[in-house]
Amino acid sequence: MTADLAARLLRGGGGPSRATFLELFFDLVFVFALTRISQRFVEDFSSGRPALPEAGQTTLLLLAFWLVWLQAAWVTSRYDPDRRAIQLLIVGIMLGTLFMAVAAPAAFGERRLGFAATYVAIQVGRSLVLVLLLRRHEQRRIPGRILCWSAVSAVPWIVGAAIAESPAGGALWTLALAVDYMGLVLGWPTPGLGRSRIPGWLIAAEHLADRYQQFLIIALGEAVALIGLAFSHGELTPERTVGFLIAFASTVLLWLVYFFRAGFVLREAVAAADRPAGLSQVAAYTHLAMVAGILASAVGHELVVGQPGGRLDPAWLAVVLGGPALFIAGHAWLGHGLFGRVSRPRLVGLIVLAALAPVLAFAPPLAATSAATLVLAGVAVADAAHGRRRPPERPAPHG
Repeated sequence: MTADLAARLLRGGGGPSRATFLELFFDLVFVFALTRISQRFVEDFSSGRPALPEAGQTTLLLLAFWLVWLQAAWVTSRYDPDRRAIQLLIVGIMLGTLFMAVAAPAAFGERRLGFAATYVAIQVGRSLVLVLLLRRHEQRRIPGRILCWSAVSAVPWIVGAAIAESPAGGALWTLALAVDYMGLVLGWPTPGLGRSRIPGWLIAAEHLADRYQQFLIIALGEAVALIGLAFSHGELTPERTVGFLIAFASTVLLWLVYFFRAGFVLREAVAAADRPAGLSQVAAYTHLAMVAGILASAVGHELVVGQPGGRLDPAWLAVVLGGPALFIAGHAWLGHGLFGRVSRPRLVGLIVLAALAPVLAFAPPLAATSAATLVLAGVAVADAAHGRRRPPERPAPHG
């Protein structure tokens, strides 16, 4: 491929700023992946085994899926998704992600090698293909750096898969994932190739902002599906009906809180920023936190809808209260990145959720989910009151 042809793979100023149909099709695989992850979380907290170690494993899988999705989104934001080579690359990642999702329920068991090998193949293969496509272009250094880091993390991924049923296997996977995320944070510094800080990338940041929001909508859709399936199984008792209504209200409030200003102006903010890729990187971390919070909240509601009476399992508080807290914290972080300030209603909401934890440890399950939902409602009401008193807030300038 000549340098001229390689240059055509890079996005130009007139490239599409909205997601293509291929990208929306690609996201369907992650609908399935999030379903598998949420199912694992439900089993972690309802199987009778120690919940937190099991949930830690499932969280590791979620982080792996997020990194695959994130770097695929960066590919279509940096390279022209209408080019056949990029389309084939995305389809290949899509197939690999499907294999990962199939293996996810037994990723720490009999399918551990399949999960790890597929993850490594996606991470190494994506960067290798881009290096080959751009081999005559100066921009090949960026995927080259990522390729080197992916090759390093591949070792603990594969070795850990060989002993994944032991504590050492999980520790090696944690190390591997830490290497992958450390490379992302540091810009993949590599001897002989330098360092590739994300804010210096020439990406379609507005397009990337849309992709983050689309993934968050996928997570909200998974929450709706999870509570709907939970309610459809079993008798339609008054307690379960109340639990279902609370779960639905909580999910609507998560959507409402997200799209109050910070979520609504995200695209506008990155378009106006002098270094939009830097703001897009902040959005990557904050949306990961919010997606994890949405899934945790949905798992908490699924557990309560299935068993609304009796005494609350103390481990369930980690998702019943922790889910909304993680979402609020992620949204507050995003708001700080956009507006240069910390939202007071979100800070108060986090304090209230923390204060409720020891009290609700002795409360019925419905009381716990009701309290968490009321906190979200309080944040939403405070946002609405703030919006009525003041004109729409503009994003802070970003250098």
